Amino acid sequence: MPFNAYGTSEQLRQLIPTGKLRAAINFGNPILAARSPKTGEPVGVSVDLAKKLAKLVDAPLQLVLYDAAGEVVAGCEQGEWDVAFVARDPVRGKGIAQTCPYVLIEGAYLVPEDSPIQRNEDVDRTGTRVVVGKGSAYDLYLSRSLRHAEIVRSPTSPAVVEAMLAERYEVAAGVRQQLEYDASRLCGLRMLPGRFMVIEQAVGTPKGRPAAAELLDRFVEEMINCGFVKSSLDTHEIRGASVAPVGLSVRAD
Repeated sequence: MPFNAYGTSEQLRQLIPTGKLRAAINFGNPILAARSPKTGEPVGVSVDLAKKLAKLVDAPLQLVLYDAAGEVVAGCEQGEWDVAFVARDPVRGKGIAQTCPYVLIEGAYLVPEDSPIQRNEDVDRTGTRVVVGKGSAYDLYLSRSLRHAEIVRSPTSPAVVEAMLAERYEVAAGVRQQLEYDASRLCGLRMLPGRFMVIEQAVGTPKGRPAAAELLDRFVEEMINCGFVKSSLDTHEIRGASVAPVGLSVRAD
C-alpha cells in the first residue's frame, strides 16, 4: 500500500484492503442518504462524507447501496464494505467498531389523528402495536425499552407509516423528518410531542481493524471541526438533525 499523508500504511491497509474504499450507504435513513429525484444517483450527508474520505486517502470510491440498516449489518458480516454510516448501538457495536457521533437525529412517534395516545409515555401499553423499520436504530432501542407494547417490523424505515395505515396499527416510530413528511402528505395523522430517543449517527468499520478505526475517529473529529458536516446538512436542506459536539461519547467498540 503506497504512503498517504492522511494515514499510516497500516491504517490504509486495514481501511482499504482491496485498494478502493467500499462505503455502505443506507437509504433507510432519509436524513443521511437518498436517491436524487433527477438522476437516481445516491446523494446526502453520508455520500458527501464517503467522497471526502476517499479523496483524503487517495482511493477510488465504491458505494455499496442498501435499503435498510439491517442490510448494512448483514453486509458487514459478508465482508461487503469497509466503512459505513450507522447509528451507534451496542448490538451493532458487537461487529462494527464505531466512531464518536457526527450527527444527532431525533426519534419520534406518529399516530392517527383520533388516537387516544397523547404522549410518548402513553405508547408502552398492552394492546399498542408500534411499527418500526426492521433492524433500524429504533427497532434496536425500542426492543430493549418497551415492556408492554408490541413491536411490528416493516421491511424499511420509510415504509412504517404506510404499514401502520394499511394494517391499522396504533403507532409508527422513526426519524422525525420522515414522519413529519408523511404526516404532511397524508390525512388524519399527528406527531406526538417531543422525542423518545436521540440517535447518534457515527462512522463504522468492521471489527478487527483497530488502525482503520483510529483513522476514522480522526476523520470524524476533523469533519465536525472544519464545518464539513454542518455544510453538508445545510446543502441538502436537512431539518431534524444537528451536528454532534466533538467527543460527545467514546468510540463504540
